[in-house]
Formats: sequence, structure tokens, C-alpha cells
Amino acid sequence: MTRTIFEKSDAIILVAEVFRELGYEGASMSNITARTKLSKGSLYHFFPGGKEEMAAEIMANIDAWFVNEMFKPLEEDEPHAAIARMWETTDTYFRSGRRICLIGAFALDETRDRFAAAIQAYFNRWIEALAGALTRAGLKTTEANALAEEAVVGIQGALILARALGDDAIFGRTLRRWRERVEAKLG
Repeated sequence: MTRTIFEKSDAIILVAEVFRELGYEGASMSNITARTKLSKGSLYHFFPGGKEEMAAEIMANIDAWFVNEMFKPLEEDEPHAAIARMWETTDTYFRSGRRICLIGAFALDETRDRFAAAIQAYFNRWIEALAGALTRAGLKTTEANALAEEAVVGIQGALILARALGDDAIFGRTLRRWRERVEAKLG
């Protein structure tokens, strides 16, 4: 039985979970319709460009969420509070390590070339936003840039390792250690 969806945003959420589970290449239209319970007609109504448009819309949706919930606060709010919020937001979004980073997953396979600009923009914005907050909080620019890059690497690596080992607690421990490390640097 097919599912009735009236909003494109609802379809984006459903299709994103299929891409998270199967990857871009593994998510055939048959798999997408079966797992979302949306008809092919509904999918093509929302995404006339097919699977590539679905992925682009999903990445834009993810990016918009991160801009509003994490990047803008890091760029505009009081830095200590924004950095503290980043740890909580990261844990919530990635469901304490139970949800992969779809943009990170796309960066790891041949999908990367198809969506290189969007993938690079997402990670660059995260690193730059965090580095800016760290600089405003008192770190030297070079130290803030290095620490921000290492923190994003640590978060992404923890997501991969938690998934690979089937141990979500790895993600929580990693976030806690990074939070403590950053707080220690900021005094």
C-alpha cells in the first residue's frame, strides 16, 4: 500500500533514510519506493530530476538544518554558549551515534564527484564556523583553525567507528572527550 504525502519536506525525510541505509548507488528507485511506501509517481512529482535531484534536495535540507541549528549560532552567538550548543546539537542530530552523516557517507564513495561542491561547502562551513567561535572565545586563529578541523574529523570518525563496531557509545565518549578538550583550551 502506498503512503500519501502532501509535502515535499516529508518525502525528503523518508528518502534520506533510504540513502542513509543503502547509500546513493544502492538506493534504486525500486528500493526507494518499497522502503518509503511512496509511489514512483509521487516521487517524480516531488523530484522530476529523479534520484540525483533527491540527493541534491536532501543535502540542501541537511545543510539548511545545520546552518540554522549550528553554523549560524557558532558564527553569531556568544562563542562559549554556541560551542556548548554545538556538542548538544551534534549528539541530537546524529542520535548519539545511531545515525550516520549522510553528507559524510556521500563523500566516501563515487557520489562525492557528483556532489563535490555541496559536500565541500558543508564541511568547510562547519570547520570555519567552529574556528570563528574558538577565535572569538580567545584562541589564536591558527590554533582555532587546527582545533576546529580536528574536532570535525573526530566527530566524523566517531560516527564511522561507532557504525563499524556496532557500538554507539563510541560516539558519546568521543564527543565528551572533544568537549572537555575544547573547554580546557578555552580555560
